[in-house]
Amino acid sequence: MDAVTRDEPAGAGGLADELRVAVGAAEEAGALLRSRFLDAFRVETKGEDGDVVTELDLLAEELITGRLAARFPADRIRAEEGGELAGRLPARPGSRRTWLVDPLDGSNNVVVGLPAYVVGIALCVDDEPVLGVVHDPVAGRTWRAVRGEGAYGPGGRLLVAARPPGAVRPVLGWTQGHGVGGDPAARALKDGLEAGARRVLQLWAPLLTWSLLAAGLIDGFVGYRAEEIDLPAGSLLVTEAGLAVRALDGGPFSARIGQSDAARSYVACRPELLPYLLDLVARAARTG
Repeated sequence: MDAVTRDEPAGAGGLADELRVAVGAAEEAGALLRSRFLDAFRVETKGEDGDVVTELDLLAEELITGRLAARFPADRIRAEEGGELAGRLPARPGSRRTWLVDPLDGSNNVVVGLPAYVVGIALCVDDEPVLGVVHDPVAGRTWRAVRGEGAYGPGGRLLVAARPPGAVRPVLGWTQGHGVGGDPAARALKDGLEAGARRVLQLWAPLLTWSLLAAGLIDGFVGYRAEEIDLPAGSLLVTEAGLAVRALDGGPFSARIGQSDAARSYVACRPELLPYLLDLVARAARTG
């Protein structure tokens, strides 16, 4: 599938080739996942928090990292399951490019037969996200963004409209890092959101939630000590679609890689909802 729509800038911020390869790899991996979704496949646990890795994660990851390494051999690649993979050549002088690959975001959903999963790829330069791609194999949708060039979905450029005056309470997404467990602050924050929202969705696939927000299908997304692998692609999609992303205290938020998990907590939403959500978060913090 062609990565560039008629609405998309032809230059794609100087990353047209990177965007084409990333979209192609994500969609090829998505086709593999979709074709094997109902098959029997190997499942293993990882870590002490009950997370899982499947045979499908590994197959999709091998496909994507192979495509990226073949086309950009001097770039670093960090993959969800394989960790950091060295490029085929030494890094070019002055080149600080890192690809992040989540080959199957929603592995727990796949294990229980729930068709809610996506493929995610991001490119960071100097640790800052400059390109993000998310592909939904179930619905056949691809979202993509290049820094400074906007975000795009199946219908073209994503420009999220404001909510109508008097709209009902918002629909929010929620995610927390794998290691959070029973953190009282996380419980208080989620309870506070439940009290102020129409629905709080916990999809077990953060990149799918980021994409729904970028497309204007939900109103906000709150993360507590979120996983790093998903953050650059998701936050870039949302900011390029014109939505707001802030730290929990309302201060600036950065999706740069290499930060502590404490720095990966955020509120992302339609701009007009930001005061409301930050107030919910502040009240939850006081009760936590």
